[in-house]
Amino acid sequence: MIQYSVKHEQDIDCGGGYLKIAPSDAQGEKFTGDSKYNIMFGPDICGSSTKKTHVIFNYKEKNLDKKTEVRAESDTLSHLYTLIVKPDNTYEVQIDMNKVDSGSLSEGWAFLEPKQIRDPDEKKPSDWVDEAEIDDPADKKPDGYDAIPAKIADPKAKKPDDWDDESDGAWEAPQIDNPEFKGPWKAKRIKNPAYKGVWEAKLIDNPKYVADDNLYKYANFGSVGIDVWQVKSGTIFDNILITDDVDYAKQHAEKTWKAQKDGEKAMKEKADEEKRKKDEEERKKKEEERKKKEEEDKAKKEAEKKDAPKKDEAKKEL
Repeated sequence: MIQYSVKHEQDIDCGGGYLKIAPSDAQGEKFTGDSKYNIMFGPDICGSSTKKTHVIFNYKEKNLDKKTEVRAESDTLSHLYTLIVKPDNTYEVQIDMNKVDSGSLSEGWAFLEPKQIRDPDEKKPSDWVDEAEIDDPADKKPDGYDAIPAKIADPKAKKPDDWDDESDGAWEAPQIDNPEFKGPWKAKRIKNPAYKGVWEAKLIDNPKYVADDNLYKYANFGSVGIDVWQVKSGTIFDNILITDDVDYAKQHAEKTWKAQKDGEKAMKEKADEEKRKKDEEERKKKEEERKKKEEEDKAKKEAEKKDAPKKDEAKKEL
């Protein structure tokens, strides 16, 4: 199992906070994003669209991503991520010591070829009916249906009083949509009595399928790589543990992450409240300054208005 805590204290916008567990022959100083690894695990966040926990296994030199996503936490607190892989080829993902996903390895990832496939040699019979509905043969087009025009003269329109037929030509009412017009005629649809359903070739055993009872197993683990591809720096990785003892991992989590989480949350709430108060004080100060300036500008305009007659009188004397 793999367990560690990660804290995006800089309020991450886009970046990974995951680990890559590498085999023993990995060279730490040469380990890059393209280097081989056994398992990649941890949160990946980018905007509002990507907030998932990566669980990727390397199997036969291919990195297999999970078929369905596992959620991730995206706030600025420390969170504990745990991946448990069991000898019965099942798995469990925990966040903050709570299970968020579990199941079968073979069902969650494309480790193996499917046990059965559609017979590629079987062809759909030529007389197969796969049309679920047909036109009702008993439904007939009403007499005169096609004679109904799409547009008609507006019956509410009136010839203008100043209309002169000799100079303006013969007056015609404007055209409007005909409420009686229903578009091209179509027979109503009914269920097809000959319908046989959607055709599918029969299932046969897949010759490429090979069972593997050791999906969970790797020859060795030699190092832990921290993926630091991020738009913002400052993520804190801690309490990294790789073990085959689930009970020990739980005890370790309680002594480290769990023992600190309440204090960390309280400190954050205190810091947030202090920031809120400071922001509110600054807002009030700016509002007071704005009002003061408005009053000064108003007083200045009133004074200029009072002085205007005196200035005009002075100009006349000159």
